Amino acid sequence: MNLIAKATIQIQKPIEEVFEGIVNPEKMTNYFISESSGRMETGKDLIWKFPEFPVEVPVKDIQIEMNSSISYVWDPETVVKIILEEQPDKSTVIKVTEDGKVYNEKNLNWAIGNTEGWANFLACMKAYLEYG
Repeated sequence: MNLIAKATIQIQKPIEEVFEGIVNPEKMTNYFISESSGRMETGKDLIWKFPEFPVEVPVKDIQIEMNSSISYVWDPETVVKIILEEQPDKSTVIKVTEDGKVYNEKNLNWAIGNTEGWANFLACMKAYLEYG
């Protein structure tokens, strides 16, 4: 059995704006990362830097479906998947999952921490996209 970290939120913006808010480093640096080596694109590898951690994080195996989904690997044991769903009112529901870790005590703590982390990512993205 694998552990999965997941979080979901609804953002009152069109799917194109939400998608761009994730793949465009000029937007993502306003709420998540401090620096990226480029735009998220299928097949591209990136390096992300974070304001709160003094590390460079490789982002690999990026797969993009325009205005629909984004997936990548930044932990060799897991895959991050971000699914965007347009709603009838033109808002967007975003679902993030990060899975692949085997069930054990250490990874249970990982799942709890990363679930909190993804909820924070989504809350920060919502605040940025809806309110600047």
